[in-house]
This record gives sequence, C-alpha cells and structure tokens, in this order.
Amino acid sequence: MQIKTVLSVHNHYQQPGGEDEVFAAETALLERQGHRVIRYQDHNTRIRNGALTGLATTWNHRSYLRLRRVIAETRPQIAHFHNTFPLISPAAYYAAKRSGLPVVQKLGNFRLICPGSYLLRDGRVCEKCIEKQSLLPAIQHGCYRGNAAASAAVSCMLATHRAIGTWNRAVDIYIAATEFTRAKFIQAGFPGERILIRHHAIYDDPGPGAGRGGYALFVGRLSAEKGIDTLAEAWRRLPDIPLKVAGDGPLNKTQWPASVTALGHQSRQQIQTLMKDAAVVIVPSIWYEFVPLTLLEAFVCGTPVIASNLGSMAERVDHHRTGLLFRPGDPEDLAHHVRWAFDHPEQLTAMRAAARREYETRYTAEINYKRLIEIYSLAIENAKQAPARLALAPES
Repeated sequence: MQIKTVLSVHNHYQQPGGEDEVFAAETALLERQGHRVIRYQDHNTRIRNGALTGLATTWNHRSYLRLRRVIAETRPQIAHFHNTFPLISPAAYYAAKRSGLPVVQKLGNFRLICPGSYLLRDGRVCEKCIEKQSLLPAIQHGCYRGNAAASAAVSCMLATHRAIGTWNRAVDIYIAATEFTRAKFIQAGFPGERILIRHHAIYDDPGPGAGRGGYALFVGRLSAEKGIDTLAEAWRRLPDIPLKVAGDGPLNKTQWPASVTALGHQSRQQIQTLMKDAAVVIVPSIWYEFVPLTLLEAFVCGTPVIASNLGSMAERVDHHRTGLLFRPGDPEDLAHHVRWAFDHPEQLTAMRAAARREYETRYTAEINYKRLIEIYSLAIENAKQAPARLALAPES
C-alpha cells in the first residue's frame, strides 16, 4: 500500500527541546519524500499558571472532537503520534482509531512509565514506579516538577489509561530509538512485540571535520540531569585542556574553572563548526538520556564522544572505537578518559573515522526514512489483523 498522507500529532513544550526538533525534522523529511503531512499540534504555552488540569490531561474531549474533524477533512492513511502530553491527551488515539486509522506512537521520553519522564530522582536513576508497578512513588516524591498535585494529575492519567488498556490496545506500533529504551518499556508492561527499533537520524550533513581545534566540547542544556556538576569538577583536574560549553539553562551561573569557556546559546551552524573542530564531545549525563541527539551530531562531524556509561549512551558509544565511556557522575574518571584521549592522538584519529562511519551506516536520513515507511506498513497490517483489539470510546 502506498502511503500518501500522514497525520503527525505533537504537543509542543513551553521550552523547545529535542522532541520538538525531531517532530519538525521528521515531518519535513516526509514532505521532501513526496508525502502530504497533516500537522495536528498544540502548545503548552496555553497552560495557565503552570497548572495541569487532571481531567483534561487524562481525556481532552475537545481535542478528541477536533482531531476527528481534521481526520474527516484531510483523510490521512496513518496517524503518527510524537507527544500527546498534556493538552492533546491519549483521547487522540481513540479519535484516530474510531476514524479507522492505524496508530503509531513514537517513544520520545519515559513519560508513559515515569511521571517525571527522566527516571531520575534526587540526582540518581530511579525506577521505583517500574519496580513496584505503581505510580504512588511519583506522587509521594512529587516527581513531576516537584509538585505533589501536578504529579498526582499526571499519575492519574497514566494509571487510568493503564487500567483501561490504552497502551496495549489503542496503539498499533511503538517506535523506540534504542534497544535500551525498548527493554525499559517492556519491563514496565508494554507489548514488546509491537515496540520496534528505529534509530534517530541527523538530516543535515555538514561533512566531517578535522578536529584541529585542540579543545573538548559540551553542547546541551545546562541542567542537573545533564551532568553539569560532574563536568565542572572534572575540569578542575584538567587545567591545561580547553573546554567549550555551548548551551543555556538553569545552571548557567555555574562557576567554571579557568580552562572552560562558556559560550551560551549557539545556532545550529555554529554548533556544527564547533563540533567539527573539537577533539572530543563530552556527554556527561547522569540520567539514561532517552535520545542523545548531541551524540549523533558529533558522529556526523566525525567527532568521538566521551559519554557516561549509562542507558542509551552506553548503547550508542562503542568504547575505544567511536569514543570512550566513563563511570556516571564520577568527575575523576571523566578527567582520566579526557586526558587519555588528548594523550593518544593516533587513536583519536582512528575514532574520528569510526564515528563518521557509524553515522553513514546507521543514522542518515535515507536509512531513517526507509525504516519509517517499513514501520508504517507494519502498523497498517497490524491494524487490519487485530481490529477488535480496541474497545472504542463513546462519543461523549
């Protein structure tokens, strides 16, 4: 079956992030390949005073009806969901299914199994809600933005849809970017046979760099989960190795050692130039890193990555081939690996070539697009073979 029209659904965040970038890039990719893309979007700037409405987060009937109308008017062949939280809500799945559309859900964060979405609490990995098969720990600890009431609203949404079987019956295919992510969702009770792997891609190829800048580079949000404290402490042990920090965030007042240059926010073109000239890119996150796009952006530039040996980062970086892995949250071990990299230029040159090959064989737009169409076709077949899987919601 030729897929001509795709419905892409996304709830944007108040602060633009990686998921918003992926939505924009993937819809643009489909259009470049000749598909008609219907964008159904909402934006969290509509949330007043930062408060969540528990009922609307669980079931937004206005969004349900609006999406039904959009589908009737545009007649897409498949619905691809990026994010429904919190304004679109899972009611949108039912709007798509009632309209006869196969449903694909991209797993862009851990929200469906962790109200805080990071699997992180008090600076450490936390899987209590998975281990206990209960969302009570999230409520007790205020895991959504440190707010007990808001955490209860998110947990209510997740628990309700877990109870009525939404995650198992209303979605035909889930897309995970790594095997690690897939395993976590299976552990949390999601249907493993319908969680397929599709690697992320870097759609703009600036070509590889030579890495002659003589510095290490960090790119990303300056926040606790990104390992900023670990990075700063490591560089207090590396006074002779320059580090450039590109990004902004709540920790932008960090007191960096003298060998660190804080660049603030940089454009994509500036980031690419920095990456091509960098000797290594540092990814010191203390959480699992759902989709470490910075890591892939480094590979496309042929720049090795020194990353935490944790979660998806450990899966993406091949130790001593495309980069190095260090103990998460350990500044001394990070400093040791950075020192080793700068002391071994020949090995670093070999890693540059391997990093670029990794991009060329796994993360190009062409490979990404082909896999996406394969998944769409599988979703269509799944929907045909299991039409009774979903108990359709009432109209009102």
